[in-house]
Amino acid sequence: MIGAAVVALGLGAAVVFTNFASAAVPEATGEQVVTETIEVSGVFDGENKRFIGGGALGDGGQDEGQDPLFQLADGATLRNVILGSPAADGVHCAGSCTLSGVHWEDVGEDAATFRGTGATVVIENGSAANADDKVFQDNRGAGGSVTIRNFEVSDFGKLYRSCGNCSTQAARTVTMQDITATAPGDTLAGINVNLGDRLTIDGVTLVGDEISLCDLFEGNDTGDEPTKIGEGPDGTACVATGVTGP
Repeated sequence: MIGAAVVALGLGAAVVFTNFASAAVPEATGEQVVTETIEVSGVFDGENKRFIGGGALGDGGQDEGQDPLFQLADGATLRNVILGSPAADGVHCAGSCTLSGVHWEDVGEDAATFRGTGATVVIENGSAANADDKVFQDNRGAGGSVTIRNFEVSDFGKLYRSCGNCSTQAARTVTMQDITATAPGDTLAGINVNLGDRLTIDGVTLVGDEISLCDLFEGNDTGDEPTKIGEGPDGTACVATGVTGP
């Protein structure tokens, strides 16, 4: 069950980083063990402190259904946070949210999960590493969008996955800008072509072995494993420009 450690910080305490040349993990200014999900409304500025899971949040497993370290209310912002290991289920957004300067050193179940109808999600100036499966899991309903920009990812399965078998499905829109992806990695994104998903990639650098830009799936609302039906930009569901690397 999600705990009641509610944090709502004002903009006055915030430090904003935009348009960096690099999204490398900054040196941690301290460390905090989180044994109860931190609920955020407004703006939470971690000032580059490292947060790690403890107690029920500290088993380091990959099981579905874990609680997150941070639960963001609709409209909340999380910035300047380093998630160490273990990170439980990372960050959950109940609706629109901004993750700025957030770095996952060792992704747990997922780095972040998005929900809500009409939700607009922005992830910028961050990084993620060591994700056995997905980094960002998109379970949103209709409307809104996800934007991932100035982001570095390494040793991962998928940077983004539009839910392929949620009970309530919708066409989801995602944009990736200025991404650096370092192998090993499977694909930048998994999207559901039959459900109307749209992925636009504008500027990506691939480092090391080949990494797919997009995997195309036939999604469903039955809970069955979605079927992969293609790979690579098709000019409609998946469009990519400015790609460099193998």
